Amino acid sequence: MITHITWHTNGYGTQVAWIKADAKAILAIHEHVITNNGRLSVTHNDYNTWTLVIRSVKMEDRGVYMCQVNTDPMKMQTAFLEVVIPPDIVYEETSGDMMVPEGGSAKLVCKARGYPKPKIIWRREDGREIIARNGTHGKMKATVVEGEMLSLTKVTRSEMGAYMCIASNGVPPSVSKRMKLQVHFHPLIQVPNQLVGAPLGTDVTLICNVEASPKAINYWQRENGEMIISNERYSMNENESSMYAVQMTLVIRKLHKADMGGYKCISKNSIGDAEGTIRLYEMELQKKTKTAHRLNSVEDTSNDEINSTPNVDQPEETNKIHKNGRLYKGLQGSEHDLMSSSGATGIVVSAHRGGFGLFQSMPRHLHHRPHQSSTGWSGEAKLLIVLLVHLRQLLARWLLRLVRLTRRKVLQATVAIQFQHPTPSPCSSPVLLHSSL
Repeated sequence: MITHITWHTNGYGTQVAWIKADAKAILAIHEHVITNNGRLSVTHNDYNTWTLVIRSVKMEDRGVYMCQVNTDPMKMQTAFLEVVIPPDIVYEETSGDMMVPEGGSAKLVCKARGYPKPKIIWRREDGREIIARNGTHGKMKATVVEGEMLSLTKVTRSEMGAYMCIASNGVPPSVSKRMKLQVHFHPLIQVPNQLVGAPLGTDVTLICNVEASPKAINYWQRENGEMIISNERYSMNENESSMYAVQMTLVIRKLHKADMGGYKCISKNSIGDAEGTIRLYEMELQKKTKTAHRLNSVEDTSNDEINSTPNVDQPEETNKIHKNGRLYKGLQGSEHDLMSSSGATGIVVSAHRGGFGLFQSMPRHLHHRPHQSSTGWSGEAKLLIVLLVHLRQLLARWLLRLVRLTRRKVLQATVAIQFQHPTPSPCSSPVLLHSSL
């Protein structure tokens, strides 16, 4: 960088002197440099324009400069030279990458020099908020934190990542330093589905979600301790979703009977280990459905939508329910029946994936209201059983996969039917029937 200080004179035969006023040091007279400073020189373009040139300006050059002309009376003019220095990181006083155990504390320090004094701010490289905890204000979040020191307490795994310290003072360019914070903790495994069913001859995927830092060694085992190796039938993959989170997948192709049983996903790092268990069972393919039948019916077109909640897939079973002398049985397959009982009347409805056999041949949606005062419901289903005995109200609740019945076809369901009797009787208390389908 070169700085010029220029003075204009008005006549011939005059001499010009340059003085560093605050140091009271003569720098140059006319065109001759007096001081022992090779960075200074004096030039003039014509008879009355003189310039003091300072090359590679340093902070020590800052101050008051005086130009004197030997006229009578003597003339002089002063100028102040302000020296600005862009920021620079002081690496020997600045933190580097850091490791801290989860729940511990970390102090990141960033020092910078320059003139004016640089301002330092902190940001996360990924743009997420910085979490500051203290006893007075509790937990505070901010995208930008000012100061030479960034103090992090009770550190969690979500605070792991790169932090940027940025120094600026209005003199370009700004500078930054990247520091990586590593949070260490023992592995944690979450299994989305602990019970998985699939028919023989098909492919099935088992999933485990792992969190660990430092990076863990992950592998699969059978429940007898036999390690699973990748081959034409077994395929294992790991997909990273963050610095510390990995999804383990095991694909088993063309299922055999011998494949059924327990599987373990295991994760180990230098701090500890963890494991998750998945049980694989054989799921029978649905047999060809038969036409649904009815014992009695009341026609209706009610189309009320019912919200649903999750249900775990279960193999179809025969269900028998006995209450106050009345016996109901749910048969495997497509047929359901109401067993004889004195004074018992009722409706038996079977609805299947291929269609429905209620009131009309194979309708797309099932509508049913057994009595004028009962609640209506509708939807598509794989299998539905409705039993009615001397009822005035029927309350049905479907347990599905967080969907409305009219939006998605149901593969497995549980129907909960609550019977309320019109008058007090030995069976006046509500009867709750469950059938897992």
